[in-house]
Amino acid sequence: MKIFAIGMNYALHNKELHGTLLKTEQPVIFLKPDTALLRPGKPFFVPTYMGRVDYETEVIIRFSKAGKNIDPRFAQRYYDAISLGFDFTARDMQAQFKKQGRPWDISKGFDQSAVIGEWVAKEELPDIQKLHFNMRKNGQTMQEGHTADMLYTVADIIAYISKFYTIHTGDILYTGTPSGIGPVEPGDKLTATLEGKEVLALQCK
Repeated sequence: MKIFAIGMNYALHNKELHGTLLKTEQPVIFLKPDTALLRPGKPFFVPTYMGRVDYETEVIIRFSKAGKNIDPRFAQRYYDAISLGFDFTARDMQAQFKKQGRPWDISKGFDQSAVIGEWVAKEELPDIQKLHFNMRKNGQTMQEGHTADMLYTVADIIAYISKFYTIHTGDILYTGTPSGIGPVEPGDKLTATLEGKEVLALQCK
């Protein structure tokens, strides 16, 4: 099982990271190992030894069909469920690796860094590019997003990824985070809602 993720897919998030509303020439893709998945119902133990760890709330999809070189027009045929997920990032380590010109896989792919919410059948939701979502930390809204603001649509991302990787049933795609990222600490509680429905609640320890 593969966990695909896209970086810098919302302009305002790019600005908070890089000071500019840039759009990359192609989608920025990275992978998390399957060991990054946090089992449902389990707390997230913040790896404080890694420095600052940030939450990133993202719309995620679950692939239900194998495919390769998928045409964007048919991308919706390859997933059956949508939810929200947290893509935890060891921000200090990532910045250090970037400065040194080194790969930053560790800062994104460490154990428990991929959290998935309750899956919702895609038929129960409107157009995937018309979804509202938000995240609260300790009851305070930290992130608000709308999939219409994606720089690359879900169909575009699927088409791009499938040029290089064969997609298999059960693979997961994280589609990028809006602005409002920030650090998480032991004791924090994170909740996320998709189209007004809470699909994810996580206790940090």
